[in-house]
Amino acid sequence: MSVVKNILIDLDGTLTDPKVGITTSARYGLNKVGFCVAEHENIDWIIGPPLKASLAKIINVDASHDLAEQALQGYRERFSVIGLFENELYPHVRSTLQVLQTQGYRLYLATAKPHVYAVRILEHFDLLKYFIHPYGSELTGERTNKGDLIRYILEQEQLDPAECIMVGDREHDILGARRNGIETIAVEYGYGTQQELDLATPKYRIQSFDQVLKVITEHEYDQI
Repeated sequence: MSVVKNILIDLDGTLTDPKVGITTSARYGLNKVGFCVAEHENIDWIIGPPLKASLAKIINVDASHDLAEQALQGYRERFSVIGLFENELYPHVRSTLQVLQTQGYRLYLATAKPHVYAVRILEHFDLLKYFIHPYGSELTGERTNKGDLIRYILEQEQLDPAECIMVGDREHDILGARRNGIETIAVEYGYGTQQELDLATPKYRIQSFDQVLKVITEHEYDQI
């Protein structure tokens, strides 16, 4: 039976809480194209999925529309300088990554966020050293789909899906992993709603990031 050797980990809503930086930068980008979103309007749902599609949905245009691209560029104008640092680590993240690395697990970041931003965020929190490699999307939009991203990681690293597990907070993480034959752990403290996770049916659910190790240990025991 295969045991877990590789752990793919989402960033936003799993390792860090990026709410302030993402939502403030999104409002900034939308405002630049003449679409004002009131402060009291909850847009937390944009955290996690491909951002351009979410901005397009708010504007009520197709994701290929020029306004969506302009809003995204406005978002990046602020996010790349200020927004990516308006971010907080969730409890137990650093200590848990350290334990996982020490125990021999190979960790890979798997985020729909552009790779250039993801690396800067990991460096900011001094987390980059725990990952074999941080994988993200391209600024062109390539690999913003989580299933495509995970397939790319498997191909690049020559990983056996049976020896992998994915940790994330949104349905995109769960469904993208399942599409590639990978078991899943959903974190319930992120931005996926209870209903969203119920429908996505992850293999495991945790309430704190430090529960990852316990779940993986139990998963490996179940494989025996």
